[in-house]
Amino acid sequence: MLKKLTKFLDKNVLLILSSLLLLVIPLYPKLPLFDIIPGYIVRVRIEDFLILFTFLVFLIQVVRKKATLKTPLTKIIIAYAIIGLLSTLSGIFITKTIPTTSVHLLKSFLHYLRYLEYFSLFFVFYSAIKSRKDLKVLIYTSVSSFVMVGIYGLGQKYLYWPVYSTMNREFSKGIRLYLTEHARVQSTFGGHYDMAAYLVILLPIVLMLAFSLKNRVNRIFLWLTFALGMWLMVTGASRTSFIAAVIGIFITILVRSFKEKNTTEKIKFFLSKSLVTGSLILIIFSGFGDDIRERLLQNLNSYPIFSQSYNKFANSVNYEKEFISNKLAKSGIASEITIKKPKNGLSLDEATILVASDTRPTPLKPSDVFVDVPDKIRIATMSATGEITTIIIEAPRTYSDNALKYGLSLAIRLDTLWPQAISAFHTNPILGTGYATLTKSVVNEFTEADSTDNNFLRTLGEIGLLGFITFYGTIIFAIIQAYKIAFSKKLNIYSKSLDIKTLLAIAFIGSSVGLLINATFIDVFAASKVALTFWSVTGIIFALERLE
Repeated sequence: MLKKLTKFLDKNVLLILSSLLLLVIPLYPKLPLFDIIPGYIVRVRIEDFLILFTFLVFLIQVVRKKATLKTPLTKIIIAYAIIGLLSTLSGIFITKTIPTTSVHLLKSFLHYLRYLEYFSLFFVFYSAIKSRKDLKVLIYTSVSSFVMVGIYGLGQKYLYWPVYSTMNREFSKGIRLYLTEHARVQSTFGGHYDMAAYLVILLPIVLMLAFSLKNRVNRIFLWLTFALGMWLMVTGASRTSFIAAVIGIFITILVRSFKEKNTTEKIKFFLSKSLVTGSLILIIFSGFGDDIRERLLQNLNSYPIFSQSYNKFANSVNYEKEFISNKLAKSGIASEITIKKPKNGLSLDEATILVASDTRPTPLKPSDVFVDVPDKIRIATMSATGEITTIIIEAPRTYSDNALKYGLSLAIRLDTLWPQAISAFHTNPILGTGYATLTKSVVNEFTEADSTDNNFLRTLGEIGLLGFITFYGTIIFAIIQAYKIAFSKKLNIYSKSLDIKTLLAIAFIGSSVGLLINATFIDVFAASKVALTFWSVTGIIFALERLE
């Protein structure tokens, strides 16, 4: 028995660890173990040790020739790693945008190592799959974790299940929070943006399986899973991710329609599946998307024609919801259930106010600002004895024209984050200014977080044109590889049970395009749970080519 168990573990150790990672990465909250850099928002978590252990096991298997580093992406990933290192060294010694103090050096190398950590899972998952059985195990695990993410989101929304956020330094310490009525669901993720980007990856995969599996019970289950994912998306209220997910979903349907035997069948398939999927999305959006509707259409006040049409639509939706609620209440079907708020947690609203420390109104503020945070101004004063001291005073915050016109979220990008990234690119177009250098106003400034809210500009600013080409070249090459797999064997007639390789390859195309769209406003490829999931799925896609 022991000999058989040892043999089984030796043969399947990477598959077991990969399955465990597919559960832990999305499901385990971002609870920190310890700080790696004092005062910095990025902390070491349990999943980092699990990934390190998995990669060490992988390297042992490589030495034993039971796993491989030879993949179609190996050379370009190695090229990225070399360019990332050169960019860091360039920032230290040439552009001098990375100060030679320990905290700044550690910060830049930390970000560099995080990207290598993300890529490591590509190699692990590529070697973990040796048969169709292995592939199915990982698919079942992915869908199961997806369902559990959705269930936890329901618990957060309606049962006050804990929220562990990393939206700012204080929250990222592992403070137990809970959602209020209009707070955004973020499930097991550190923020609603990360959760939404994760959904962009998984929703096309779930949908493609729902279209094609033979078993009716499985198809119904997957449609319910897809609906649960869309509910998470609209209650997470991330505008960019919602748009990216919808585009990715319909690209998936479009690519799938190309598998039909003639033009008529292609058009018929695309229109019929788009109508069903679009109707389901619209129902969920109308029923649960109050917050995201407001966020999507908050700028329409500048355009009377659109705003009037939207107001009519919103009023009709609210009327229908109220009508249904009244009918349920009168029939006795719906009964109000009171859920007690947890005593050992703060609501997100309370925590935000405590962190902001101020709720004074300002005369004019952006449409997406609900808590007014004062500006802290440093002033030098001189005493009667001639001694100069510095004091900090609070003054009402003023907002830029972009903030008042487009909202604070977009204005921060337009006024600060994007110009700083472009400036860094101009400083060194070839290699950039180095990792974690874009949010500083002066070279020696230490910032507690690093984000550009545009992954393309962040890559250009941090590691320059060479880094941009190798990083996104990897993704484009992965999409091309998925297309080759999907259309390697053309079907003459439509079958609901398409080859599993074809289904996953088609879904990956939609997921990747959606994630690239998402990257225009969010640093999705730098977000740990999102990036780890994406490169894991990419490893699975490239492993498909080796399966008979």
